[in-house]
Amino acid sequence: MKSNLGLGFVLCLSILVSQQANGLRPIRESSRSWGGDQWLFGKKELSSGSSGPFSAWNITGTYRGTWKFQDTVNSSSKFPDFRNQNGNSVIELVTSPTKITGVHYVQGAVVFHDVFDNEHNVGGAQIKVEGVYIWPFRQLRLVANSGKNGDSGLEDDYLLSNPYHLLGIFSTQVLQESPRDRMSKQKASPIHEMEKHCNIEIAAQISRASSTENSGDKDYYHIEGLMESPAVDDDGDCFSPLLLNATSINVDVYYNKAVNYTLMVTFVSFLQVLLLIRQMEHSNTQSGAAKVSIVMIGQQANMDSYLCLLHLTAGILVESLFNAFATAAFFKFVVFSIFEMRYLLAIWKATRPSNSGEGWETMRRELSFLYSRFYGILLGGILIMYELHNYMRWILLLMYSFWIPQIVANVVRDSRKPLHPYYILGMTVTRLAIPLYVFGCPKNFMRVEASNAWCIGLCAFIGFQAAVLLLQHYFGSRCFVPRKMLPEKYNYYRRLDHDVNRSRDCVICMATIDLRRRTNDCMVTPCEHLFHSDCLQRWMDIKMECPTCRRTLPPA
Repeated sequence: MKSNLGLGFVLCLSILVSQQANGLRPIRESSRSWGGDQWLFGKKELSSGSSGPFSAWNITGTYRGTWKFQDTVNSSSKFPDFRNQNGNSVIELVTSPTKITGVHYVQGAVVFHDVFDNEHNVGGAQIKVEGVYIWPFRQLRLVANSGKNGDSGLEDDYLLSNPYHLLGIFSTQVLQESPRDRMSKQKASPIHEMEKHCNIEIAAQISRASSTENSGDKDYYHIEGLMESPAVDDDGDCFSPLLLNATSINVDVYYNKAVNYTLMVTFVSFLQVLLLIRQMEHSNTQSGAAKVSIVMIGQQANMDSYLCLLHLTAGILVESLFNAFATAAFFKFVVFSIFEMRYLLAIWKATRPSNSGEGWETMRRELSFLYSRFYGILLGGILIMYELHNYMRWILLLMYSFWIPQIVANVVRDSRKPLHPYYILGMTVTRLAIPLYVFGCPKNFMRVEASNAWCIGLCAFIGFQAAVLLLQHYFGSRCFVPRKMLPEKYNYYRRLDHDVNRSRDCVICMATIDLRRRTNDCMVTPCEHLFHSDCLQRWMDIKMECPTCRRTLPPA
C-alpha cells in the first residue's frame, strides 16, 4: 500500500513539472543530438552517496572544464571561423527558486577559450545564458541571452562576492586588455554576428563530482551536456554541436592561493626594507649618497607605489580578501613612502649641498618641486598605462630597467662602489618575484596566461643589468668602456709645480708630507693643495670638497 502511494506521488510530481514547464522553449530534437532522449528527460541518480533523487542541489558556482566539437571539427559553413577542435571553458551559474515546484531559474555566462584563430586577436567568446534547472531530474536547460536590451540581468550578490570571478575581472582589466579594447574586439569578431543570427541552446546533465574532488562539507558538481546553434531562419546550424564538460571549482583552494600570494608579497616587501636599510648604511655620507642615482631610486619607488595601489584596489573589490590584500598594500606603502622616499630625499640633498645653507624657504621650495615631480610622474604613468594597455608587458620591461640609470651615472661620474652588492643581488631577486608568479605560474589565481619565453627574457634582462653593476663594483665603473671613448679625467698624481708656494703639511692628519718619496704617496687637488693619498681618499668617501678651501673636487 505504501509503495503504491509513493509511486503515485512520484507520478503526480512528474506530471506537474512537465505541465508547468511546458511554456519553456525545448532543446531541438535532432538525430545528431548527443545521447538521444536522455538529454530531454534525464536519468535519476540513485547512487548511495546522494541524498535522494528529489533533493535540491544548489548548483550556484563557478565551473571550469573543456569544450570540443561533437563531429571532431566544425562542419558548418555559416561560421567557418570556429576552426579549433577543442579548448577550455569557464561557466558561471547563479540559481534562484521559482514558484514552480522542482524548477530553479538560472542566470550565468559561458566563456569559451581558444575558439578563434589568432587573426581575430580574441582570447575567447563569452555568451550570457539563462534558463531553468529541473532539480528532480538533474536537468539544466539554457538559452543564450545576448543582452540586446542592455541589461544582462546578472546582478546577483553571488557574482559580486565570488573571489574567483572578481579577481579574474580585475586581472583582465589590469594585465590583459581594457574594457574599450575588449568591446571593439567583440564587435569585430564572429561572436558579435553569431548573437544576431543564432539561437544558442544548451542541454546538460548535473551529477556529483567524484569523492576525490570533494573537500569538507561542500558538494561539488559536474556538468556534462550539448550546445547547439540553430540559425534564426532555420537555415542549418551556425556551427556544429559542442560537447561541454565542466566541474565546479573549489573556491576555498582558490581563496588560499590568493592568501598565499599576499603572504609572499608581504615577505618580499619585508626583505626589501632590510635591503634598503643596508644600502642606506652603506651610503650614509654625503659623498656616498651623491653617488647613487636619484632616477634609479625614484623608478623603484614608482613601481612600489603602483603595486600598493593595485593590491589595495583588489582588496576593496574582493571584500572577502580585503585583509590579505590590504596587508600586502600596507607593506608596499611602507617601502615606498617611508624608506624609498626618505632615501630619495637624502640623495637629493647630497647632490645639492649648496642649497642646505640658503634657508628654510629655499629648502621648502626645492622639496615641493621634488615631490611634485615624483607624484606627477606617478599619475602620468597611470595615464600612459591606460592608453597603452595592449603593450603592458613592454611597459613592464621598461619599468624593470631601473638599474640602467645607475649604470650610466657610474660611467659619467666615475663613481666608486655606490651600491652594496647585497642590495644589487637582493633587489634583483625580490623584484622578480611578483612578475614571475603572475606570468610564469600556470595555475596563478589571476588566471593570466603563462608565458615562459617572456619570463626568461625578463630574468635575462634584469640579470644582465645586475651583472654590469657588479662588474663596475669590483673592476671599476668604466671597466667595459674603451679608453678612447672616455672623457679626460683629472690626475691627482700629476707632477708638482715647484714655482707655486704651497704648504707641505696635510691638513687632514696634520703631518708633514715628504716629497722625496714616490709620487703616489701624495695627491694634488686642482686648487694646488697637497694631501696624503690615503687621507684624501678617505676624505672623498665622505665629502667631495677640498679640506682646505672647500672647492668641489672631481672624482678620483
